[in-house]
Amino acid sequence: MNLAPYAVQEKTARGRFYPETEAQGRNPWQRDRDRVIHSTAFRVLQYKTQVFINHEGDFFRTRLTHSLEVAQIACSVARALKLNVDLTECLALAHDLGHSPFGHAGERALAKMMQDYNGFSHNDQSLRQVTLLEQQYIAFNGLNLTWESLEGLAKHNGPVDNPDPYLERINRSYPLDLFNYASAEAQIASISDDIAYHSHDLDDGLRAGLIEFKDLEDLPVVGEALYEARKQMEQCKFKDSLQKRLRYEVIRRVIDCLVRDLKKQTADNLSGLNPKTPEDIRNCTYGIVQFSPKIMEGNQKIRKFLYQNLYSHWRVNRMSRKGELLVQHLFEILSENVDLLPKKWQIRALEAGKRKQKSGILRVITDYIAGMTDRYAIEEYQRLTDLSILS
Repeated sequence: MNLAPYAVQEKTARGRFYPETEAQGRNPWQRDRDRVIHSTAFRVLQYKTQVFINHEGDFFRTRLTHSLEVAQIACSVARALKLNVDLTECLALAHDLGHSPFGHAGERALAKMMQDYNGFSHNDQSLRQVTLLEQQYIAFNGLNLTWESLEGLAKHNGPVDNPDPYLERINRSYPLDLFNYASAEAQIASISDDIAYHSHDLDDGLRAGLIEFKDLEDLPVVGEALYEARKQMEQCKFKDSLQKRLRYEVIRRVIDCLVRDLKKQTADNLSGLNPKTPEDIRNCTYGIVQFSPKIMEGNQKIRKFLYQNLYSHWRVNRMSRKGELLVQHLFEILSENVDLLPKKWQIRALEAGKRKQKSGILRVITDYIAGMTDRYAIEEYQRLTDLSILS
């Protein structure tokens, strides 16, 4: 595939922090992608919450299936725009590696417990995971990803105005141009995250019965998709599975609408900017990968609808609250009794304590908990208390 001049390419790549001989038969970002896929953090995403806690059903999405869906959407957009598909795929697969158990409920708990010690966010934790916590290589900690992959993870939500101390430390030794926009590939991975979780959280909400089709009729993009799908369903001969087929058809149409609009608007933006190099994208004063104004407004309304009708649904709130309390209590127990940590984590906590006193110990405990699956967090809590708050 012939890449556009503003795509990230090997001839302009900035290499790795620890120099390595590149693999034959794979470009640097195929190698990055493979390292992400083989990482411990990626593997455990299969048992981490998206919206519904893992034990609520085998058919609801997890962080792993979400990441795969983000990658599929992102690669489609990158390919259409003649961008670096391998880098885009790597960033899409890696963007949630730092997510805590129980989704955003677990993230809120860790942020609360660490509020006096530089806080916690899953985006920052993803970078920490790939630069420090993965321990598979003899020569270094982390995955030693390329500069372009690290830049994309650091700026998943755009330029970083207020980096946390760990990112600042990385940036001092390996500058990531934090105040500029990321590559077009990284921007695609970020907005594809929105497309995937909006559309597929709608799907899971319908599947769980927390949202009904009638709730969607006046929702931008979704309402139009529902209208067209219902027209098509009049000809459907599979009468035993009409509702299931209707749900799938609506979600497909929503994704198709968002992706087509994103491709067209971004292509128009690129034509207007006429970038010659990846640096022209990074130095642009606005994100080049965007929806059209109409679809952007519609997407914001979808987000608001999901917060009001799914993420804040009393059934979701109950399970989220339990997950949040479990993570908070687990953190309190371990921070007061570091000797209850598994041996290798005790050693890390003691080493961190020598350097940074209490903040270092708490960061190790945070790393330990953030790396847990939902199931492991429940089991660890039960082991430490002989009680279960998630029965």
